[in-house]
Amino acid sequence: MTTEITSGREPAAGPADAVTDEQLIAMLVDRARGDGLKLTGEGGLLQQLTKRVLESALDGEITDHVGYDKHDPAGRGSGNTRNGSRTKTVLTDVGPVEVRVPRDAAGTFEPQIVRKRQRRLTGVDDMVLSLSAKGLTHGEIAAHLAEVYGAEVSKQTISTITDKVMDGMAEWQNRPLDRVYPVVFIDAINVKIRDGQVANRPIYLAMAVTVDGHRDILGIWAGDGGEGAKHWLHVLTELKNRGVADVLMLVCDGLKGLPEAVETVWPRTIVQTCVVHLLRNSFRYAARQDWDKIAKALRPVYTAPTEDAATERFLEFAEAWGRKYPAIVKLWENAWAEFVPFLAFDVEIRKVICSTNAIESVNARIRKAVRARGHFPNEQAALKCVYMALMSLDPTGAGRKRWTMRWKAPLNAFQIAFEGRLTPADN
Repeated sequence: MTTEITSGREPAAGPADAVTDEQLIAMLVDRARGDGLKLTGEGGLLQQLTKRVLESALDGEITDHVGYDKHDPAGRGSGNTRNGSRTKTVLTDVGPVEVRVPRDAAGTFEPQIVRKRQRRLTGVDDMVLSLSAKGLTHGEIAAHLAEVYGAEVSKQTISTITDKVMDGMAEWQNRPLDRVYPVVFIDAINVKIRDGQVANRPIYLAMAVTVDGHRDILGIWAGDGGEGAKHWLHVLTELKNRGVADVLMLVCDGLKGLPEAVETVWPRTIVQTCVVHLLRNSFRYAARQDWDKIAKALRPVYTAPTEDAATERFLEFAEAWGRKYPAIVKLWENAWAEFVPFLAFDVEIRKVICSTNAIESVNARIRKAVRARGHFPNEQAALKCVYMALMSLDPTGAGRKRWTMRWKAPLNAFQIAFEGRLTPADN
């Protein structure tokens, strides 16, 4: 049994008869339950309410367009009149809803709430983009919409919806950037792209911390798998062309040739190797049973109060472990110039630049979305997936607040350590 939600006018209620929104909702729910009407699903209360709200809004639009209310004699001879309605089904957040769209005799009425040829309300598009950003394939999204909302949406339609983000992505990728950033983190993740045959391809990511302590993803770039440092030179040059005149510190995972690329673009930028990556790479050369001992022996090196003290501790490490693991000693010697810069700063700066953990959390979200897809047909599909994952990083804004609080003290330390380079005149 269905419940008809009437649109008849009731006498104006006085203060004593006023009904709150909560009371009205409770009345509708009680009435629906009493008549055996489902609240959700096909033909349920939510679908009927959505239908009524949409049709009421469309009636308001046609009234504004023709200039008179329905059945108002003032419309006679007005030059344009109502001309019945046509029925169309639109996909909404509560499932498919059939609505009557009014027409005018002149054919000039352009409805806005449900536009001509529109078959989905914007909430559905947002839902598809959200599910896609979480890593669901087009087939899985179609199955989800069919199961939950009883809506048949083809994979091609879903692809069309997600393709819309490419315009926004192009604008985002080319937007002007801040003049100076205290810290920029760079990293790359590998994705599988089918270009003739499936192969790993790097997606490069640059993330900055602004002078206000906010996270700013500067861009994403697809590489061809060639020399990383050469590609980063291209990326950093692009960032400079988009307005980045200065970067105080750039944190990376120790890519060979990167310091020279950074110096070419920003001569005053300090390049810092991620200590966590350095430790992980050290363990690759050691037997598993020695990992804890190696970690304990290296800790005095990267926690030393000064570079001289770190050098002394490293010489002690080399003497104790160099014969058994010469590759570890060589690894640290090769990375020493990019390892020691953070030792010149106080603890507030040290703890935020000694690793790429800040960007690793972003990469984890990207990998989750990428892993669900398996591999991509082309480079654009991979970039689209990564972009949507980035745009859904902080839907509530809570992460932004945590970032601001976390970086408040380090940024004060940066202001002192890099006096003059973070002043308002440089922004």
